[in-house]
Amino acid sequence: MIEKILIHHVFVYPFTDRQLFLKTIENEHKILIAVNAEKILNDSAKLQQIINDNIGYADGVGTVMALRRKGLNAVKIPGSEFWLDIVRHFYHDKKFYLLGSTQDVIEQTVNRLQVDFPGINIVGFSNGFVDEKAKEQLKTFLIEQKPDIVFIAQGTPRQEYLMDELIKTHPALYMGLGGSFDIYCGLKKRAPKIFLNFNLEWFYRLVKEPTRFGRQRILIKFFALLLLNKL
Repeated sequence: MIEKILIHHVFVYPFTDRQLFLKTIENEHKILIAVNAEKILNDSAKLQQIINDNIGYADGVGTVMALRRKGLNAVKIPGSEFWLDIVRHFYHDKKFYLLGSTQDVIEQTVNRLQVDFPGINIVGFSNGFVDEKAKEQLKTFLIEQKPDIVFIAQGTPRQEYLMDELIKTHPALYMGLGGSFDIYCGLKKRAPKIFLNFNLEWFYRLVKEPTRFGRQRILIKFFALLLLNKL
């Protein structure tokens, strides 16, 4: 495992490429958490602790910039792409469980995975609407079926809190995916390549979803702290 680096109150692993990330997690029973500016500046002690106890990786350009300011050659690893790298790398000999989004989306996701990765062993799946009763049933299911990799797509911090609870019941490799199932099914699009190349995916999402403005304001604070060397 490479050394994790503290940015503000959050530890991040400065992976230099996806292959190193894949090699690092081969035998891990941890939660993979996409770290962006919003998570770095979050004021939830609970969320900070979950990130610091697990494997936070640079999913946002701000995180990459902060790591590079510390002299590290880290790269951005989008979770919406990397979860499929994990599937591709492990599907021949690992068991999977998926939870998240609507019933229609999760079913589409599972069906497409079975086409794209013939023979993939998906031991179960469920939508993202998990009440306390469903959560207890899920814990029992995970203990019985013993999936090696569990993908949870609910959005932050809900997915992190759920994964933190589940991993204490069933140790496995967990990964939070936000809206990645919707992207995989073609129901939601990532930014065009030109935006991705110039690290402007955040701007594209803001234009497409103006209601995100309140959340995006944190980027201004983040980059101000970065310029002042206070991260």
